[in-house]
Amino acid sequence: MNHSLHALWQGTTEDGPVRQRLFQVLRQSIIRMVLAPGQALSEKEIADTFSVSRQPVREAFIRLSEAGLVEVRPQRGTYVVRISRQAVLEARFVREAVEVAVAREAAQHGLAPAVLGELEELIERQRRCIDPEDHDRFFLLDEAFHRALALGTGHAMAWRVTEDVKAQLDRVRYLSIPDSTPIPKLTDQHSMIVEAIARQDPEAATQAMGIHQREILQSLPELMRRFPEMFDATASVVSLPNVRPPIGATQ
Repeated sequence: MNHSLHALWQGTTEDGPVRQRLFQVLRQSIIRMVLAPGQALSEKEIADTFSVSRQPVREAFIRLSEAGLVEVRPQRGTYVVRISRQAVLEARFVREAVEVAVAREAAQHGLAPAVLGELEELIERQRRCIDPEDHDRFFLLDEAFHRALALGTGHAMAWRVTEDVKAQLDRVRYLSIPDSTPIPKLTDQHSMIVEAIARQDPEAATQAMGIHQREILQSLPELMRRFPEMFDATASVVSLPNVRPPIGATQ
């Protein structure tokens, strides 16, 4: 586990605040199942692993709790929460609403050539993940694709909203990539979205993004059957995480 955590730590921005780096590393570790559902997290162990004080670890735990990824139990400890099916469905609904709107607007008004070029380059890099079956790399490139589309359309806040609500969904997406939703299928869907935007066809862009966002509905039942220990079958109430405005935005 420590090796995987250190690898993720090396991938963060070194000049960023320690608490932000810790949050990024722990969030990715939970999404990629390095820190498994139900696992206890030790403030001291995390602090020792990264040679930092306990304060930034405590702050990272608070943010992870707000994102719905950990549960802080007074006098008992902090635990990685199991995946809530309802939370996944709610997050998927929000993400589809936001990203379909982004794709439609991008097709209606067009994207700058540089943005279209960036999206096409990301798709090409995703295709290079197919033969080596580099699922971790693809997951990061998938994230970069959707972020680039939102930012390229001028909707940084839309991306921030999506990012904040989709933590539970991301765990299911990560589980699904090896075989439930293989890389070639997802990459082809990205291509269809970009092609529709490039020819400025809002209806086709809307349809392509909707199909892409509903893909998880096909894989979720199978994943719950295969990995029952990762899901919380008793969860019935969803509390979506607090959505923070982009840094520098007026509050």
